[in-house]
Amino acid sequence: MRRLVLLLAGIAAACSRAQAPPGAVPPAQGSAAARRFGFGHPASPREIAAWDIDVRPDGKGLPPGRGSVSEGARIYAEQCAVCHGKQGEGARYEALAGREPSDFGFAKDAKLRDKRTVGNYWPYATTLFDYVNRSMPQAVPGSLKPDEVYAVTAYVLFLNGLVAKDAVLDAQSLPKVVMPAKDRFVTDDRRGGPEVRARLTVLAYSAKLPKCASVKCRDLGCPSDVLCVSGSKVISCADVCNGH
Repeated sequence: MRRLVLLLAGIAAACSRAQAPPGAVPPAQGSAAARRFGFGHPASPREIAAWDIDVRPDGKGLPPGRGSVSEGARIYAEQCAVCHGKQGEGARYEALAGREPSDFGFAKDAKLRDKRTVGNYWPYATTLFDYVNRSMPQAVPGSLKPDEVYAVTAYVLFLNGLVAKDAVLDAQSLPKVVMPAKDRFVTDDRRGGPEVRARLTVLAYSAKLPKCASVKCRDLGCPSDVLCVSGSKVISCADVCNGH
């Protein structure tokens, strides 16, 4: 036990002597917590920039670079096909290509949930770039360079018939790609109260969701992503099963 305590003490001492990243504020000059515990520091602009890579629906945050469908086909074959199929038809993981059901039917029928693809469900081409950039390929997420992410994004969009075979995408052209499911999503501008209920009511009827009484929620397993209309509210099957 004494050896373990000494080992942990040695590790703590080594950590306290370790140099902070370039541009970091030393603990003595940092926050009260850093001064008290002797480690940690306020994030430097350089450190923040390394993590500040999100891309918004309007394209804000897209990095410099460009990528073509043909380049994307090569990268996709090397990095993506094993999981998502040679043509995006799905393999070990979900399909990426396909425009059916085009009526957003998976919002009403749980049996269609595995039919969601980039072509019939994804609302923004820009956030497809964001997801690939941060999360793919699965084994080494974040390893693709911006040009490669643009190229893979272009190829996946091509597989869904949304860009031409000779398309080249960059920070200017990618936000101009309009996804088929764009109008199925709304900006979350809720402020609470009656406005929320009124907005959900409008969405319920515009999406033509079924009445909860007609949905066999318990037979479906009470999923939270199957929606229905109860009175003037949109609720999930999980809510129905819980008596809401």
